[in-house]
Amino acid sequence: MSIEVKEGHNKFYVGDESNPTAEITYVPLNDEVWEADHTFVDESLRGQGVAGQLFDHLIEKAKKEDVKIKPSCSYVDLKFKKDPSLQDLRYES
Repeated sequence: MSIEVKEGHNKFYVGDESNPTAEITYVPLNDEVWEADHTFVDESLRGQGVAGQLFDHLIEKAKKEDVKIKPSCSYVDLKFKKDPSLQDLRYES
């Protein structure tokens, strides 16, 4: 199944921006750190790797912008813990 991930204001999402069926959101804390604070996937899309696609988009943007991610969302925290190659992007306060 092909999912179109779109970029919005401080988020990546699937569906309509004002009422997304899936999203990952972040808050810029400063010029060097974004706090990933929320991941949501509607039941209709669960089990299809959508959250992972959203996370991948967030990571790619963080790399391009040369920022670190502070994971306050449990899903993002788990993704960082499972992938040692991402540790250079993880912000620890």
